[in-house]
Amino acid sequence: MKVIETGIEDLFVLEPSVFPDGRGYFFESYNEKRMRDAGLEYNFVQDNQSYSSYGTLRGLHLQQGEHAQAKLVRAVLGKVLDVVVDLRPNSKTFGKTYAVELSAENHRQLMVPRGFGHGFSVLSETAIFQYKVDNFYNKESEAGIIYNDSELGIDWGVPEDKISLSEKDKILGSFADFKNNL
Repeated sequence: MKVIETGIEDLFVLEPSVFPDGRGYFFESYNEKRMRDAGLEYNFVQDNQSYSSYGTLRGLHLQQGEHAQAKLVRAVLGKVLDVVVDLRPNSKTFGKTYAVELSAENHRQLMVPRGFGHGFSVLSETAIFQYKVDNFYNKESEAGIIYNDSELGIDWGVPEDKISLSEKDKILGSFADFKNNL
């Protein structure tokens, strides 16, 4: 497994060793020992999966306080643009965003530490997105930032008129609101 630094502390792209042959391929999508050897020690407690069509945008979401979650995310089918924003108040990269294409073809994963807002947009016809989390979901700890926040200026890789949002994601607050509530 190759661990790629992103320029944001504790945020890494993971690239597994893939072994193709005439039948297809094999790779370890998760290996606790290899993660630990790379200095990435997480106790994952739950796996989540979503299926979405082109233009679906989910985010930016996070769990706060004692219910914060680290996530190991990947696309099992299709292609997504995975986006995070550092929302750790004492971080030197607070407010910095990072985006990476995750796909069934490149097998890349993103290791997102606690304290980051997270979202993704679907770039292929359909996508199955899977992630491990190190803490259980708690509705009262939900927070988020609107996908098109002008201060963050995220390019989601999908034309605005093709973006499909949940009702919940349409009414998320701004990054400025988030900072004011810290």
